[in-house]
Amino acid sequence: MPETRKGRALFAPLAAVLALAYPAAAAPAPQRVVSMNLCTDEMAMLIAAPGQLHSVSFLAADPISSVLAPEASRYKANHGQAEEIFLMQPDLVLAGTYTTGATVDLLRRLGIRVEQFAPENSFDDIRAGLRRMGEVLGQRQRAEDLVADLDRRLAAVKAGDHDGMTAAIYYANSYTSGSGTLIDDVMAKAGLTNIATKFGYAGMERLPLELLVLSDPDLLVTADRGYSAPALAQQGFDHPAFRAQAALSGAVDLASRYTICGAPFTAEAVRLLSQGADARKAAPK
Repeated sequence: MPETRKGRALFAPLAAVLALAYPAAAAPAPQRVVSMNLCTDEMAMLIAAPGQLHSVSFLAADPISSVLAPEASRYKANHGQAEEIFLMQPDLVLAGTYTTGATVDLLRRLGIRVEQFAPENSFDDIRAGLRRMGEVLGQRQRAEDLVADLDRRLAAVKAGDHDGMTAAIYYANSYTSGSGTLIDDVMAKAGLTNIATKFGYAGMERLPLELLVLSDPDLLVTADRGYSAPALAQQGFDHPAFRAQAALSGAVDLASRYTICGAPFTAEAVRLLSQGADARKAAPK
């Protein structure tokens, strides 16, 4: 035994040198990927190599929610059910951190690799998410290209002088978004002050119509206000006080598909808000 230990001690430095000279081969990129979350759907569609992505969630084909709805038809749709995902025989499943928890748990117990991604709440989160997706798909250069594309798009936005201008986001059911949300960072990049953040709101909270009117924002931002069918969730947009405020402030209807998930296309939301603020400034109250 002493001789064995001595031999191991002698060969240890040699083994370390060989490990540096001949590093272990990188794990092969997954070949059959299934995504069951809208945001991982879109990132994977942007980053995956041809033939690498097999299935995306059914939400990816919804033009209201997904910027890449036309591209989604290239992939098999799934509804996040463990049985259907397992039968697809994926070697990697992409999921969100707040959805399909039971499916994720069951797939992992069945020995399937699952990578979960948290929602993007800032442009830094978008960059980190794209890079991580590039890592797990074995497409690092493609991810870096997309990060560079995002930065180019943001730099190309001709932000006017919006210093001191306030904006209010008003969703269906009277919800707004405060600090710690992607739309809040979008507003900041457009040079606007989010009144919800100013009031101390964090995440998504209800903004009473009375408070919206009293705050008298310079720009009113709505999302998908032109809903095609009658809905109680949309009735706040028909209230006389809201319509009066929209006429007074000037309103920008920003399609929610640009801010539900983060990607280079989120820079378009910055451009649209900056453009809306420029128009509002040119036509003061």
